[in-house]
Amino acid sequence: MTFYAKLDRASLEKEYQTLLNAYNEYKTKGLSLDMSRGKPGSDQLDLSQGMLSLLESADSCYSEKGADYRNYGILDGITEAKKLFADILDLPAENIIVCGNSSLNLMYDAVVRCMLYGAGKGLTPWVKQGQVKFLCPAPGYDRHFAICQSLGIDMITVPMTKDGPDMDVVERLVASDESIKGIWCVPKYSNPEGVTYSEETVRRFARLKPAAKDFRVFWDNAYVIHDLYDEGDVLLNLQKEVAGGANEDMVYEFTSTSKVSFPGSGVACVASSAANIAFIKSVMTVQTIGFDKLNMLRHVKFFGDIDGVKRHMKLHADVMRPKFEAVLSLFDKELAPYGIADWTTPRGGYFISLNVPNGCAKRVFQLMKEAGVVMTSAGATFPYGNDPDDKNLRIAPTYPPLAEIKLAAEILVICVRLAALEKYLAE
Repeated sequence: MTFYAKLDRASLEKEYQTLLNAYNEYKTKGLSLDMSRGKPGSDQLDLSQGMLSLLESADSCYSEKGADYRNYGILDGITEAKKLFADILDLPAENIIVCGNSSLNLMYDAVVRCMLYGAGKGLTPWVKQGQVKFLCPAPGYDRHFAICQSLGIDMITVPMTKDGPDMDVVERLVASDESIKGIWCVPKYSNPEGVTYSEETVRRFARLKPAAKDFRVFWDNAYVIHDLYDEGDVLLNLQKEVAGGANEDMVYEFTSTSKVSFPGSGVACVASSAANIAFIKSVMTVQTIGFDKLNMLRHVKFFGDIDGVKRHMKLHADVMRPKFEAVLSLFDKELAPYGIADWTTPRGGYFISLNVPNGCAKRVFQLMKEAGVVMTSAGATFPYGNDPDDKNLRIAPTYPPLAEIKLAAEILVICVRLAALEKYLAE
């Protein structure tokens, strides 16, 4: 085996025909495999099944102080759930609001709130200030980009590095343009690259000097406890870095149990400064009288405390780790020798980022589709769905059973090699 770039045309054509025959064999099998989204598999969901039988009697629905959680009230979430999230995020409980099942919903609400009401008390709503812009580190999370696009917010792509967003670019843009109101961040095991922001990157975020006094960092800490190995990555606490300083109100942090318990029935929270929490609550009083307190209580009773959460996450890791390692092992064996791709090797989170030859990502996606394997669309990891190099693919190994993810990965490496060979032969 050798790099394709070193093969003569006859060798390339022979290799292509061999791979095409193998690919056509897979096409005849009528496969239907799904590796499109970062969803937990059913074996992971089974880990939380016991949660559903914890509130069988009326007596189990009360707080230790006698509050009836079946009734209205408690806008910012039950005390027990706030304490649990406080331990997860290493923040004071009073800086946390516990809400419904979706952190994505909270992020959408946060952007809309800034648009309609402003980013804080006495601040002008973004919609009254003209065009609004967001910085979008890419490759990044497609649903972040969708929020901006749906609200008419201009997106500016910021390159990702091994340490997080390119902070030279972030600092320059934020300081020079008052219309830049926010930046999306997945700071631990980023989606899709699995990058954890370095200490220096986090400190540079804390020291930002935005031209806009209502600039906000949307810190989507979705994978804060999603380590694949006992020694997980360590992320510096941005909110502690800004506490008491000029940028204290700059950060909105989000997380949830969506991939800890049940994605459709988890619990999410937003954490921020005291001033921001007070302002958020003042707007929320119009939206709701309170979120699902019984679901919050189920989670607290099931996990108990932060140690219970950590034990539970080790069970998740034991299920997920073999799937990641199977894909990465196949990449090492079937892609590395040909010099046509590179990929990340994350130690947590839900994704692997795969870069194929420039101009080949859409072709790989199409080949996979024709073979019966659904993937996240090529380009989805960039604002407006536009990967300028057409090279990045987000690999989601978690949802299919291990045998299926191995099969999907086998087809994927063939499709990547076919697309690369087509490019070389065309040249």
